[in-house]
Amino acid sequence: MQEEEILALAARGDREAFGMLYERYVDRIFNYVYYRTGNQDDAEDLTARVFQRAMNHIVNYTNRGVPFSAWLYRIAHNLLANWHRDRSRKQEIPLSDAPLVAKGEHPETNLVHNEQQEALLRLIRSLPAERQTLLILKFVEHLSNAEIGQIMGRSEGAVKSLYHRTLLSLRDQIGSAEEYNE
Repeated sequence: MQEEEILALAARGDREAFGMLYERYVDRIFNYVYYRTGNQDDAEDLTARVFQRAMNHIVNYTNRGVPFSAWLYRIAHNLLANWHRDRSRKQEIPLSDAPLVAKGEHPETNLVHNEQQEALLRLIRSLPAERQTLLILKFVEHLSNAEIGQIMGRSEGAVKSLYHRTLLSLRDQIGSAEEYNE
């Protein structure tokens, strides 16, 4: 069944159809929320709220060139903004517990690689939340600039510009850190 058909059924109150949409997108939305909260319990709660809000308002969704997934990400983005505002704390992206390099490499190589990854994550965490969101959507969710623009409420050109400025900022910060360590 095509997504348009599923959306039409869900908009008419078909819970099974909405369940199909939930199954299709829950992991992607959870991952996005988790990267923004750094906490599994909060991510589960917020993901449930995203889908609750989507279910309550699906009758208002119309495909005007904006895919359903972008609409869901926009709901998640708005809920996360409220969540962060309510908690008044700095946004963090957690370091994964998974090994960061392949097994079998020399332990010293692993240590250097892990330290580099941790340093990069610290730099990313120091960015404003909007830039962190951009990097998550670009590199974790593999979304296009147009899709990111729809989620963030910006034009594709504004996303490209923000992306470029973000990379330049990271490059400058990495250069400063390397000079400091020498």
